[in-house]
Amino acid sequence: MLVLARRLNESIMIGDEIEVVVIDIKGDQVKLGIRAPKRVSVHRKEIYDEIRKENIAAVDSGFKPEQLKELSDFLKKGKDDKEKK
Repeated sequence: MLVLARRLNESIMIGDEIEVVVIDIKGDQVKLGIRAPKRVSVHRKEIYDEIRKENIAAVDSGFKPEQLKELSDFLKKGKDDKEKK
């Protein structure tokens, strides 16, 4: 694990596209701002773990790959319909 010290308004870069900025420090809480491309998902760790757990449960639920493809196509169609409006 890389450990860095940063002060208020200082930042770190992850690759060429992700910047993490120290926004505020109050007591034992640090607020971070994250600048990342929209294609990059950014979640708190506990939310990420929950999403991962749900994805694993979905895979283990007995759905067949073709059913998941049908669901994906259905959701994509709904998104495409919304974008046309």
